[in-house]
Amino acid sequence: MTSVKPFNTTADVDPESFAGQLRLSTGADWDASVHHRFVEELFAGTVSDEVLARYLVQDYQFFDAFVAMLGACVATTDSKPARLRFAAQLGMLAADEDGYFQQTFAELEVPDSEVTSPQLTTPTQEFVAQMWEVARSRDYADLLVVLVIAEWLYLDWGERDKPLPEAQKHREWVELHRGDEFRAWTQFLIDELNRVAPPLDSDDGAQLSERWNRVVGIERAFFDAAYSDAPFRD
Repeated sequence: MTSVKPFNTTADVDPESFAGQLRLSTGADWDASVHHRFVEELFAGTVSDEVLARYLVQDYQFFDAFVAMLGACVATTDSKPARLRFAAQLGMLAADEDGYFQQTFAELEVPDSEVTSPQLTTPTQEFVAQMWEVARSRDYADLLVVLVIAEWLYLDWGERDKPLPEAQKHREWVELHRGDEFRAWTQFLIDELNRVAPPLDSDDGAQLSERWNRVVGIERAFFDAAYSDAPFRD
């Protein structure tokens, strides 16, 4: 079957595939995230330092659990090429993305205490809990559901047809979520999920669908929380 693009996405996904059907089922929350106020202001270079710092501090709390998920995929996949792909991504994550965080926290003068022990928003707590749950489950398909959402949704907003912002703190966050390498990584995850997923109408498929719906909703709430007036810490 030839893959087509059934919705506004840079990934190449068959609408009848497991991932394609799940993506369509959560279109409202997905599109609201891709076109969120934060994304619009990030591209425009008008997002305030306060909002950017709050967003990045919360996003940084995913780093440890995300690394654990990739490690769990290395241990649980039935494919040697996939195992090597996950291992390579672990190295990139530590070198590139963590470097952006550290550089931008320094530029925004975010205290170390707020980076290492912030007050977590509800969406952050919920997302971290989902990530650790699948990491500890050692269920490859369940791991892929969360990874696909985390990367695919960001690819969709990162590759929007808009001029890049000038400031490095804005531009680099966009660049980390677009381009050939990130697109290929995201496509790999989608293809792996479609390869190993059970039928959507099975009990296992229904459980994965429930996970998908919950996590996409959390992603939308996470963007909203960047505009909360709550401080980093009590």
